[in-house]
Amino acid sequence: MPKVEINVPEHLEMQIAQLVERGEFLNREEAIEDLLSTGLKAYKTSGPQDEDEEPGFEEDGMMGHDDEYVF
Repeated sequence: MPKVEINVPEHLEMQIAQLVERGEFLNREEAIEDLLSTGLKAYKTSGPQDEDEEPGFEEDGMMGHDDEYVF
C-alpha cells in the first residue's frame, strides 16, 4: 500500500485521537484510512456543489419552460 504524508490541523488530530481512544478504531492509521475512504465515497455520491446555483432549478426557468410549471 502506498504511503502518504499529510499535515492536518490540530483540532482534526485531536478528534482522530479521541476516536481511537474510545475504541472506534484500532489505531490512528486505521482511523485516517477509514475516514478518508468514507469521505471519498461521500464526495463521489454528492459531488462538488456550486454554491451559487439554486438546487433543482435550471437557468431557463423550471424544466426549461419560462412561463409555466411542469410537474
